[in-house]
Amino acid sequence: MSNEIEIGRGKRGRRAYSFDDIAVVPSRRTRTPDDVSVTWQIDAYQVDIPVVAAPMDSVMSPATAIELGRLGGIGVLDLEGLWTRYADPEPLLEEIATIPAGDVTRRMQELYSAPIQPELIHERIKEIRAAGVTVAGALSPQRTQEHWRTVVAAGVDLFVIRGTTVSAEHVSSEAEPLNLKRFIYELDVPVIVGGAATYTAALHLMRTGAAGVLVGFGGGAANTTRTSLGIHAPMATAVADVAAARRDYLDESGGRYVHVIADGSVGRSGDIVKAIACGADAVMLGAALARATEAPGRGWHWGSEAHHPDLPRGERVRVGTVGTLREILHGPGGRADGTLNMIGALRKAMATTGFSDAKEFQRVEVVVSPYSPR
Repeated sequence: MSNEIEIGRGKRGRRAYSFDDIAVVPSRRTRTPDDVSVTWQIDAYQVDIPVVAAPMDSVMSPATAIELGRLGGIGVLDLEGLWTRYADPEPLLEEIATIPAGDVTRRMQELYSAPIQPELIHERIKEIRAAGVTVAGALSPQRTQEHWRTVVAAGVDLFVIRGTTVSAEHVSSEAEPLNLKRFIYELDVPVIVGGAATYTAALHLMRTGAAGVLVGFGGGAANTTRTSLGIHAPMATAVADVAAARRDYLDESGGRYVHVIADGSVGRSGDIVKAIACGADAVMLGAALARATEAPGRGWHWGSEAHHPDLPRGERVRVGTVGTLREILHGPGGRADGTLNMIGALRKAMATTGFSDAKEFQRVEVVVSPYSPR
């Protein structure tokens, strides 16, 4: 049955759903939350919780990447951020947190215009590696060819290529685009790439050899892509579409499994639950972790789109502080709004619906139940 609707006589559109539009449904079986497994594995790396931190300066510093690794997740450092442009970015992070709203975009454009220093990339990765956690760093597609050798030489475990949207068929009349398939084939480390928001785009990225695909397009709390470009991908539908591409690619490739990571609109524990229910293996958290007392943003949150030199498509937003990284992920929770003990909530949801692990939970029944979140 088609889910297209008529917008006007000359245009039809497919109905799509956000996480707020759906809910999971209890089944005939329940479990004890302690009997539920939330672990996952990407390539050779066993991960205790299905959480990857977004490579954003308001979320990840070398210290918070290390702490997240110790708490069972994967911290991804933005290798184009302040930490690789300045030897000591702490005063600049403090400044960003105190700039008046009308001046913040212009000032961030100035701060992020400083050159990326390869020696700082090496130093930051080395610092995280010395702590004994999984090391992950991110570059945009535009900067990957320039800096990837430095990143790999420094000893990164997972290489993330992250943009608002990343395609396997970028066309440019100005420069030779990054050939993802050749690049990933020649690289010695697993690559996570995205965002992608459609079945076809994700399938093409999977065919490049990527170990994981990030699902999302400008849906984060600090993005204004929908208002500035008019482009948006409701996440429940996007994740389900990309999960379908993973299933078909598994058959096409003779058994090669590509991990699906929901990246955007995952701000509270219920969003994590619904992302995995729609087919995600893990989630990439930005605003949710920016609320930690250890977060570099000091209660503020922004991404790379907020300081684009020509067309900013994001802003600095106030997210506040709710607790430590440990409390946000593992509790105890002192709030009932889904911002604390997020993994505990995931366990509870899986136990309440009777599923023993995240892969099994992808088969949970969901209903379309739109509502206006508080």
